[in-house]
Amino acid sequence: MKLTTPFIILAAALGVAEASLQGHRAGLSRISSHHNIRARNEVRAVDSTNTTSKRAQRCKPRPSSSSPAAQSTTSQAPEPSKTPEPTKAPASSKAPESSKAPQSTKAPAPPPSSGVSGLIKVTSSQCGASGATKESSAQDGPNGKLDWLNCGIDAGGWNPPNVTPGDLITKDLADAVNEKNSPFANCKPYLSSFENYANQHGIPPILIASIAMQESGCNAGATGGAGEQGLMQITKDKCGGAPGGNCKDPDFNIRTGVSYFAETLKSNNNNVVKTLGNYNGWSQGLTVAKATAAAHTSCCRCQNNLDYLQQTFNGWILGIDPIAAGFGKYHNLDVCN
Repeated sequence: MKLTTPFIILAAALGVAEASLQGHRAGLSRISSHHNIRARNEVRAVDSTNTTSKRAQRCKPRPSSSSPAAQSTTSQAPEPSKTPEPTKAPASSKAPESSKAPQSTKAPAPPPSSGVSGLIKVTSSQCGASGATKESSAQDGPNGKLDWLNCGIDAGGWNPPNVTPGDLITKDLADAVNEKNSPFANCKPYLSSFENYANQHGIPPILIASIAMQESGCNAGATGGAGEQGLMQITKDKCGGAPGGNCKDPDFNIRTGVSYFAETLKSNNNNVVKTLGNYNGWSQGLTVAKATAAAHTSCCRCQNNLDYLQQTFNGWILGIDPIAAGFGKYHNLDVCN
C-alpha cells in the first residue's frame, strides 16, 4: 500500500508542533496544546478516510438490516402518526329511502261507520251462523257476511237464510238523510213518502229508500236499461193508474214500489233477504253462471247484481254508500261500464 500522503501530512503536523514547543513560552502552552490536538485529529481523520476508501475498493458491503451502518445516520425520526379521524358512518348505514312507508303501505282508512250498534241474531239451518261483524266492510257487516246472504249461489244454487224485517240492524231514515254529506241526500225531498208507505207495511223506511238508491240513485227521472221507471225502477206493467200516465211521479212510484215489495215479502213468508233478491230479479236456485249470462250481450245490465244483498244490507240500510266504499266481491256489472 502507498502511505506517502498520510505520512507527509503527519510529518508536517509534527514539525509544526515541535517548532511551536521550542519557540513559544510557557504562557502559550495551552494554545500550542490545542493546535497539537487539532493536528492529531486531522491526521486521524485523513487516515480514517483513506483507510475506509481503500476498503471500499476491495470489498463490497453486504447489506444487513441489523447493521447500524446500513441505516442512514441522517434519517429523520418518523413523524408521529396522526390520530385518525373518527370513522364516519357509511352511507349504507343510513336508513334507505325505500324504508320509508310508501303510499301503497300507509295505514288503510278505517271502515265506514254507521253509528248503529248491534248484530243480527239469526242462524240458518242451511247456511249456518251469519258471521256478522260490528263494522261493515266489502264482504262483512252487522247483517251477516256476503257469502251468508248469498248462501249457495257459488254451488248448487241460491238458498237464502230466513231473515225478517224485524231482524235487521238499520238506521233511521230521517237521521240518515239529515247527516252531513249523507249518501241519501237525493232522497230527502221524498222522505215523507218513503216513511208513509213503508210504515203502512211494517217495513223499515230506510230499506225502501235503499232500494231507490240502489236502483236509481234516488233519481225520480231515471229510466232503466229495460225501460224500468223512476225512483223504484218499477216495470211498465205496474204503471197502471199513474197520474197523467206518468209512471215516474215520485209519490206514485214509491207507493207502487213499496206495494210490490210488501206483496212479495208476504209470499216469501216474511223472508226479507229472499224478497230483496227477487226485487233485483233473483230467484231461489240462482247460480253465478245464470246471474251473469247477459254479461256479453247487448243487454249487459240485464245481469243480476251478485253484490246487491251485501250492498243493501251492510251498506245502504246502515247509512253507508257501498258503491263508494267498494262493497262486494263479484262486481260483475263492472264489465258493462
